[in-house]
Amino acid sequence: MADPSFWDNQDTAQGVINESNGLKEQVNTFLDLESQYEDLEVSYELVKEEADAELQKELEQGVESLSQAVSDYELQLLLSEEYDKNNAILELHPGAGGTESQDWASMLLRMYTRWAEKKGFKVETMDYLPGDEAGVKSVTLLIKGHNAYGYLKAEKGVHRLVRISPFDSSGRRHTSFVSCEVMPELDDSVDIELSTEDLKIDTYRASGAGGQHINTTDSAVRITHLPTNTVVTCQSERSQIKNREQAMKMMKAKLYQLKIEEQQRELAEIRGEQKEIGWGSQIRSYVFHPYSMVKDHRTNYEIGNTNGVMDGEIDGFIDAIYVKH
Repeated sequence: MADPSFWDNQDTAQGVINESNGLKEQVNTFLDLESQYEDLEVSYELVKEEADAELQKELEQGVESLSQAVSDYELQLLLSEEYDKNNAILELHPGAGGTESQDWASMLLRMYTRWAEKKGFKVETMDYLPGDEAGVKSVTLLIKGHNAYGYLKAEKGVHRLVRISPFDSSGRRHTSFVSCEVMPELDDSVDIELSTEDLKIDTYRASGAGGQHINTTDSAVRITHLPTNTVVTCQSERSQIKNREQAMKMMKAKLYQLKIEEQQRELAEIRGEQKEIGWGSQIRSYVFHPYSMVKDHRTNYEIGNTNGVMDGEIDGFIDAIYVKH
């Protein structure tokens, strides 16, 4: 970082700083856990010498708190795959069902935003297409923070909601589906070839939540990768040039994800596995009626506090994925 040329490439420099900050945080967290453990040892010795109900209660609460903190720290250490430390690009796409599924997408948007805020991550809206009556037709977020992709890659798949619809005057129960796609944000060092002949680039007028125009110029960018029919859009910046740069990063991330999935399919065929690997697998059900429960179908981890989950408390589901594997 002391090199005068360090800031010549802003993106690379920021990546190094983020990685450095992440490593510092790991060391500081370890030292903090060590200090908490030593404090609990002292409390334990005091409780052994003199029975004190209040001190006993504090000790039990401290042990429980430390146990959770150690589990969180262990998860951080498990996020060691190549792009786990990267920022994450998260997309939500409602399934069939119109307003009902679009409203469900907006609920998931809030859930992931709240989760990211609690983690201290920064959330940027790359693209947002509002629903006709409520909710969103599609949304793309860039979630910035150390290990953001490592945490969120476990959320990739279809999320199912069962509830009494607020849009149904008859009060009937409805089932809605939203697909969640998660990709790592990639820098220029990743070898994903993009030939200009394979790309179709369109520009259009950007609009925000509620349909208000962000500006009066065609600054939003849509890029289509013709060989794979992969489409990305970006309208987060006022500048068409910046939106194009961000859209190209998103396209690289999507093509990288397609490449990884193809490798997984080939490995599954070699091993003779009969399971489908892809975007379409239903990973989790959120039931609001006739009872309250959120259950992950991959791990069977479930929780009855649906309000907490929708407020961003999803770490239990993420932890369970890594414990299982």
